Amino acid sequence: MKHDISAIETVLKTRLSQLPVPRDILKAAELKELYASMKAMAPDERPVFGKQINLLRNHLEAAIGELEASGATGAIKELDVTAPFEVNATAPPRLLTSEEGSRHPLSAEREKVAEIFARMGFTEYTSRELDDDYHMFGALNFPEGHPARDVYDTFITEDGLIAPAHTSTMQNRILRAFEPPIRAVIIDRTFRNEDVDARHEHTFNQIEGVYVDKNINVGHLLATLKAFLESYYETNIEFRIQPFYFPFVEPGFEFALSCPFCRKKGCHICSYQGWIELLGCGMIHPNVLREGGIDPALYSGFAWGVGLDRLVMMKHDIEDIRHFQSGKLDFLRQFS
Repeated sequence: MKHDISAIETVLKTRLSQLPVPRDILKAAELKELYASMKAMAPDERPVFGKQINLLRNHLEAAIGELEASGATGAIKELDVTAPFEVNATAPPRLLTSEEGSRHPLSAEREKVAEIFARMGFTEYTSRELDDDYHMFGALNFPEGHPARDVYDTFITEDGLIAPAHTSTMQNRILRAFEPPIRAVIIDRTFRNEDVDARHEHTFNQIEGVYVDKNINVGHLLATLKAFLESYYETNIEFRIQPFYFPFVEPGFEFALSCPFCRKKGCHICSYQGWIELLGCGMIHPNVLREGGIDPALYSGFAWGVGLDRLVMMKHDIEDIRHFQSGKLDFLRQFS
């Protein structure tokens, strides 16, 4: 049997760099097979073949010495499982191509929402993932012990910190930080103690809008929401409002839009009603303005809150909100 020693050397050197202990390459099956094959050779062939094997071994010894001198050995034995990826990497991290990954739909749609509001003059802010009772309730006109607090059943730490149930927790901070006119939009994660199902999640994203200036009225609120929704869904819409109680606005409304997909004919997205109840909104309560250091005798404003997840579900006909945090590749690949 003939052996291509140069080809075997190439294979062994390639494998050498992948071994946690490079010297183990000298025990490779290919080398053992070379030595064993000498028994079947004619006596005059053995010395020549033996020199070739020894030369191969010398080349491997030299390559092992170079690896040991460079310190690039023992990668598995010295692996730190608590360290970042790059600490243990033996090669630069491989970047995913567009065929191997995609942006999460919530991340992509969040940017689109922020871009629309930026064109309308709003500045984007983020919320906090832990806050206090004052910013969650007190600054928003929720008196201590008021039953309206029960609607916002969220998570509270042992030392009294709250996982915000709405991005309205940022409203007081924004009112105190800036002089009117104030145009702000807060987009971030919120948390509620929900019975999780296809329409309810314990963690979701909310878009909070705040506008404060002189002589602001309900007409400005409705025009702003209409302009945003028409730009986001890329179609004309109708809307209707009905009175609703929220402690932080007066008057307060529930806002419904005509279904942008069936144009009020009835479809599964609007539950065959032609209309979709979408968000809560209203004129900022004078107590909230006053708490934010703004004189309600001089200024007025409006605010609204809407779930980003719900907007995206409607836009892409997603039937289950749990898909967003499921990590299911078959779901995420639809948006690649």
